[in-house]
Amino acid sequence: MKRSEVCHIIQESKYFFSKRIFHLPVLALWAPEDWKGSAENCSEIIENKLGWGIKDFGSNDFEGRGLTLFTIRNGNWDKKDKTYCEKIMIAGENQETPLHFHRNKTKDIINLGRGHLVMELYMAMENAELDNRPVEVQVDGVKTIVKPGEQLVLIPGQSLCLEPRVYHRFYAQEGKGWVLIGEVSAVNDDAHDNRFYEEIGRFPAIEEDVPPLHLLVSDYDKYI
Repeated sequence: MKRSEVCHIIQESKYFFSKRIFHLPVLALWAPEDWKGSAENCSEIIENKLGWGIKDFGSNDFEGRGLTLFTIRNGNWDKKDKTYCEKIMIAGENQETPLHFHRNKTKDIINLGRGHLVMELYMAMENAELDNRPVEVQVDGVKTIVKPGEQLVLIPGQSLCLEPRVYHRFYAQEGKGWVLIGEVSAVNDDAHDNRFYEEIGRFPAIEEDVPPLHLLVSDYDKYI
C-alpha cells in the first residue's frame, strides 16, 4: 500500500467514527511530530500497541480483504498488568477479514451500528484444520448453533462471544453499508495468539510516497 492510501483510509475512518458519534482517544489525532521524545512517557502505548492499524492481510487489495482498527486499550501478558483489550473497527461491504482463530483469547464482537456484520464460523480440529461439526456460540448470551461456514448475521446492537479455537471470517453485508465493530477481549497478542487458516501478511508493506498523517502501530519502531 502507498502511504497516501493509508492516510486516505484514516481520514475516511475518522469521518465515519464522527458520524457514528464515536470519540477516539486523543492519541488518534497525534501527528508524527507529537510523538517526539515520548518513548518513556508513552511506553504503555508503544509496548501494548495501542493506536491505528490498517491491514490488508498481504492481499494488496484493501477494499476486498482488509480491516481498519484502533486499539483503545490493551494489557501485556509478560507484565501481567491489564488483563483486557478493547478495539474499535470498521468493515466495508464484502471487505473480508480472513479465516482465523485465537489460541488463548476469548472475545466479544459487537455490531455497534449501521450495517449488518456477517460472521462465518468453524471449529478448529486438533491439527488446525476445519472441523465439520456444528459450532455452538453465544449471541447476546443466547446459545446459538450454526452449521460450519453458515452465515451468522449480527444486526446493530447484537454481539457474539468467540472462544479460543473457533475459526471466524467476517465482513459487512452487501447493500447494508459499513459496520462499526467493537471488540472486548482478553489481552491481545497478534504476534503469538492468532492462527490464520491460510498464510497471510500481518501488516501491509508501505510505499512512502507522502509523509504519515498519523502513525500506525507498525510505525512505532521506525518513528519513535
